[in-house]
Amino acid sequence: MISLKEFKHDLPSGLVVFLVAVPLCLGIAMASGAPLFAGIIAGFVGGIVVTLISGSQLGVSGPAAGLAVIVLQAIQSLGSYEVFLAAVVVGGAIQFALGFLRAGSIGYYFPVSVIKGMLAGIGVIIILKQIPHAFGYDADYEGDLNFMQPDGNTTFSELFRAVEFITPGAVIISLLSLVILILWDQVLTKKHKIFQLIQGPLVVVVLGILLQQFFLANYPQFVLAANHMVELPEAESFSGFLQQFTFPDFSRVFTYEVLFTAGTIAIVASLETLLCLEATDKLDPYKRISPANRELVAQGVGNMVSGLIGGLPVTQVIVRSSANIQSGGKTKLSSLIHGLLILGSVIFIPGLLNMIPLASLAAILIVVGYKLAKPALFMSMYRKGYSQFLPFVITIVAIVFTDLLTGIGIGMAVAIIILLRNHYKVSHYLYKDKAPAGKEKYYMILAEEISFLNKGEIMQTLRKLPENVDLEIDVSKSAYIDPDVHEVIDDFKETAKRKNINLTVKEVADTEKIKDEKMIL
Repeated sequence: MISLKEFKHDLPSGLVVFLVAVPLCLGIAMASGAPLFAGIIAGFVGGIVVTLISGSQLGVSGPAAGLAVIVLQAIQSLGSYEVFLAAVVVGGAIQFALGFLRAGSIGYYFPVSVIKGMLAGIGVIIILKQIPHAFGYDADYEGDLNFMQPDGNTTFSELFRAVEFITPGAVIISLLSLVILILWDQVLTKKHKIFQLIQGPLVVVVLGILLQQFFLANYPQFVLAANHMVELPEAESFSGFLQQFTFPDFSRVFTYEVLFTAGTIAIVASLETLLCLEATDKLDPYKRISPANRELVAQGVGNMVSGLIGGLPVTQVIVRSSANIQSGGKTKLSSLIHGLLILGSVIFIPGLLNMIPLASLAAILIVVGYKLAKPALFMSMYRKGYSQFLPFVITIVAIVFTDLLTGIGIGMAVAIIILLRNHYKVSHYLYKDKAPAGKEKYYMILAEEISFLNKGEIMQTLRKLPENVDLEIDVSKSAYIDPDVHEVIDDFKETAKRKNINLTVKEVADTEKIKDEKMIL
């Protein structure tokens, strides 16, 4: 349900997300080798269709940079954009089915440390990627989150190149924009309510347009070229606007190539969506939990609609979602507003949007990135110990030096290794006491859950016990012991005889077992 209760918050937030989303939609379309208008279609389909079905209150959907390489290769291999659109429709149908099969529950198993690392990593990469745009060097497309860029450069080599190609007008706009955004957020919003209603990013965009006009009239050496501005396709008439839509070619829909592309889109788009859904819920100030299966259904419908009218595949995207949250969005109305604004703008005011400097948007995104990767977050994770901090940091580094999904995969692998290591270490507790006769007595208390992963450590502990001692193995507190571990204990009974170890195994009394069984029943 769309609620109007928070309209005063959702309207300005939706406007900010719209301003951020338009150049991202265009940039991702360019990187995908698709028509620029395909990115716009995916933008308003994600904002309108997906939002109306989704249960996420703050998530924003649209074309994702993580799919750009897949789309580019698919269009080239299929030989036709229209055939590729058929794959998008089929991919959406697969997602729709995954939602009904409850595959969305996979998203609940991503560790918090990895999710927070993903957010911080995206924050860092946004800052690094937007610095060249703030300098007026726009060789890489807007929305790129990959370390390796299509032009052969990397995130860091692009920074050095940006210094060599500084555009003074862009630097002036971006610096003034950053100052305004910081003052707006830290000072002005606390002074008067009017500064809470009017968003700083909107002021920054208007300032960028006015400065460009000022440069045109007075300082031509500072004027930004067309490639430093938003470049939205402009139709001369409404019929021309309608001609920008493309329809799929289903003639090869059952071929291996199309089905393989559809499956790839469905899997990658679903993973990105579930990751972003979990991350968005972590950022939500109200800590609402979004239904993951319903989200897959919504994304599936969105991809079917987008493919049917010529758009790129859609996913939930964290850059736009975090911008929505940071701009004060409260409900899904803000995402719907952003989608309606994208659709309305390409029909009515494409020329006005093309007056927005990319440097203004770079300043907005740099602030978004900083809020995702605040130093306080690093300190908070550090205080939680290495088992939380290590996956967090490694996820960040991996995302910066690879791409989103690879980085998440590396972070997950580290988190699982640490989990297994901790599980391995806490299998039992061993301590020594003196028996009444002065003989040494050892007590081994097994943990509540003992799996086959703990077998090795238990074997080593038993092997190191000296001869001529008493040993009590207490399994009374264990709810589950793997058969492999039971076998280790049984085998040790023979070893105990050889080493003159007096072994006893303390188990749950029958009365306690009966009582526990009744409680379970």
